[in-house]
Amino acid sequence: METTIQKWGNSQGLRFPKRLLEEAHLSVGDEVTLSVKDGKIIVEAADKVHGRYNIKSLIAEIPADYAVEEIDWGPPAGQEEW
Repeated sequence: METTIQKWGNSQGLRFPKRLLEEAHLSVGDEVTLSVKDGKIIVEAADKVHGRYNIKSLIAEIPADYAVEEIDWGPPAGQEEW
């Protein structure tokens, strides 16, 4: 399948046929990551959950020596029930 790089304003873009996006399990509005390997542009679905963060990436950033601790936020300031 071939397509042409087109100019859109100050950017360049590609149009993907709907069938190609369906095969890749992508749709309009999905975020993707772009990379180049051996002179080829690679488009992959962004590894995100719920649009912003990937829980696996966040957990991987927790230090190995992290210990859970309780924090006292002080007495209730309103109608809270603890």
